[in-house]
Amino acid sequence: MSHALLSPAQVEQFTRSGFLVLPDFAPTGLVDSLRSRMDNLLEQFDPSAHRSTFIGNNEAATDRYFLESGNDVRFFLEPDALDEQGQLRVPKQACVNKAGHALHVKDSVYRAATRDLKLPELASALGQRQPVALQSMYLFKQPRIGAPVALHQDATFLFTEPVSVLGFWLALDDATEDNGCLWALPGGHTMGLKRRMRRTGQSTQMEILDEQPFPDSPLTPLPVSRGSLIVLHGLLPHLSYANQSAFPRHAYSLHLVDGAAQFPADNWLTMPTTGTMQ
Repeated sequence: MSHALLSPAQVEQFTRSGFLVLPDFAPTGLVDSLRSRMDNLLEQFDPSAHRSTFIGNNEAATDRYFLESGNDVRFFLEPDALDEQGQLRVPKQACVNKAGHALHVKDSVYRAATRDLKLPELASALGQRQPVALQSMYLFKQPRIGAPVALHQDATFLFTEPVSVLGFWLALDDATEDNGCLWALPGGHTMGLKRRMRRTGQSTQMEILDEQPFPDSPLTPLPVSRGSLIVLHGLLPHLSYANQSAFPRHAYSLHLVDGAAQFPADNWLTMPTTGTMQ
């Protein structure tokens, strides 16, 4: 299947590898607007009211502030941002891990950027019949304290039947191996889903679907320049290491699912309606 934004070769590469790198995808002005708007949102954030830390994609969630963030814009701190007394070690602008999970709905700048990037068109080119923007995040990966994100599959957290989620990761800084670029397991999307996070009341639990670990194969680093877009299959194992550098690695991440698929009611992220999304 070809598309104005993708060549047949790019679609074939995505089908084979489970990821696609599109250099210089977003114009400088759009990237600047996303960063500038986040600076404004951070100014309004009061960390004394909510000091919720993001502890990684392998952890089951019990934090109500997190579990109710699917239709809001909320801020989550780096695990190392707080001292033993629970006070910030550094100014709030330097200790936030991410903001999410409804930037594309709640904020006009991110809503416009999502439209201008034509991500639903890309999703359509890669097989989604009714692309639905489900979750958005601004990822900070702070200098020196930006925590690693363990090897995971996005479909663990955003599950549909059949699996349909696609991840779109827009670099707002140059992403390097030193400051925490993405790493992926080429072809790993063909191995099926290993785990699924289910909501259980005001908590979640991880269900093991396949006890066989991911193969001990070399991961491929995906360093990209500012404005580049990485597209990830929902079953592709990927991670990012800690930011050991003095430079930030900001990114805007959006996940789309197929509205033609079933969206189970026990996903952690609640929707206005459940079942088949129109």
